[in-house]
This record gives sequence, structure tokens and C-alpha cells, in this order.
Amino acid sequence: MKQGAQGSAGAEVPRAGVPGGQGGQVRVPQQSGAAGAGRVRPGGGAASEVVRGEHTHSEPAAPSAPPSAPRGRPVVQRSSVRGQIVDALRAALVAGDLRPGEVYSAPVLGERFGVSATPVREAMQQLAIEGAVEVVPNRGFRVVERGARELAELAEVRALIEVPVMLRLARTVPAERWAELRPLAEATVRAASSGCRATYAESDRGFHRAVLSLSGNEQLVQIAEDLHRRAQWPLVGSGPGMRGRADLVADAHEHTALLDALIARDLEVVRALVGEHFAGAG
Repeated sequence: MKQGAQGSAGAEVPRAGVPGGQGGQVRVPQQSGAAGAGRVRPGGGAASEVVRGEHTHSEPAAPSAPPSAPRGRPVVQRSSVRGQIVDALRAALVAGDLRPGEVYSAPVLGERFGVSATPVREAMQQLAIEGAVEVVPNRGFRVVERGARELAELAEVRALIEVPVMLRLARTVPAERWAELRPLAEATVRAASSGCRATYAESDRGFHRAVLSLSGNEQLVQIAEDLHRRAQWPLVGSGPGMRGRADLVADAHEHTALLDALIARDLEVVRALVGEHFAGAG
């Protein structure tokens, strides 16, 4: 699709830096100075600047890559670029920068990331497989619109899978193994205190992944993480500030309470905490 047609849709576009530099990652810089009309700056972390209503034909061209990478800068392979963009788009989705119902084109996002449309399109295809976006022929990708019912269904499925596993682990895993996860639980509290949903979402998944990994069932871990990620997507009508810092911190403190219950082998408290935790997620 021609870029001029894509930009006319008026969708918000995350602004990001060029892969490479800091460890070869896709950066999302914060710009200084006058933002101009229609510019929205979400509250930090992995969230990116959003610009509404820009036309692609007026977009500045992405800077061309030098013939050879400067000394000390790693050469980023295409697969690495795609993976970094997938991570950046997931973070933008959780942060609310990619809004439900909006259509985003690969060429416009590619200009913002400083890459061609191809790796962006591949990254969006991955998000389509995960159910985060849907393909709009000749236009781009639309972020799926979800309601409270879908979130409740995800919470129910997660509970059906994870509660029996955690109860079994509570009976068999020694206290010292649970104590080893304390730093991860505390890290979720620090991430929540930042107020950035994307930062907290990643830390939250990391803690749950570590707990379920003690089961030794990698298929279980992968399925649970996919459900967890889907539960973190924003609902219709929600914005970057829909779930505030206090909500994130309260959610994070449930991790430390869960560890205490697992160490004490208090099965009833474990069951109650996990159920409440899933019901309040998202």
C-alpha cells in the first residue's frame, strides 16, 4: 500500500529509534521541545510517543544506514530487528499506545522505527497469530477490541490451569526454593512503582513464569504465558492511565503474599490469592 494512503487514516503511530546503539535494541526516545498539536506523551518506560493524524507523505525519511557499522556498534541481524520490533510493539500495546480499533500500517511504523516495512510487517504478523491485531487488507493491521467478558474468560482459564499446579507445587517444593524467587517478587513491586504498565507487565510475566517453571512442564509454561500476555492487553475505551500506579503496586504485592503462602504451605490462602490475582489482572 502506498504510504500516503496509510497516513491518512489518522491512527496513532509509536515513535521509536533506530536499532543498534544500546545493545542493538530498538529504542523509543523521548523528544524534547515543543511537541506540537496532537502529540501525546505516555508516561515513560517502554511506552513510545504517539503522533495522531500525521500523513505519511509528510513523514521525514528514515536516515540511511552507514555502509559499515561504527566501531563498537553491533551489527543487527534481520531476525534480531524483527524480535526487537515485536517486543516494542507488545510494550506499546500494553501501555495503550496502540489503541483498540485503530489501524496501523507497516510503512508508517517502519519509518518511526527507522527500518523498512518488511520486519515491521513480520512483527505484526506475529501479533496477529497471538490475537493482538487483525489484518486489514490494503490498509495494515487493526488492534483487536476486547471487552470485560473476554478478560473474565481469560482469568477463568488461567485459574483452571495454574491453581492446581501451584497447589501441587505448594505440597512438594521446599521452602528454600520458594525463597529463591523472592527477588523476582520484589522486582515486580519496583516495576509497579514506576507506574509504567509495560514495565510491570514484563516483570509480572517473569515472576509467574519462574513459579510455573518449577513444575518442569515447558508446554504448561508456554501456554500459561500466552494466556497471561493476552490478559494484559487493554480493553476497549481504556487508555495509558486506565490502571494507575496504586493498582499496579497492589497487584505486585500479591506476588510476595503468594510466596509467603507457598512457603507456609497454606493451600487455602494460595488458592484464594491466585484466584483474586487473576480476577484483578489487566
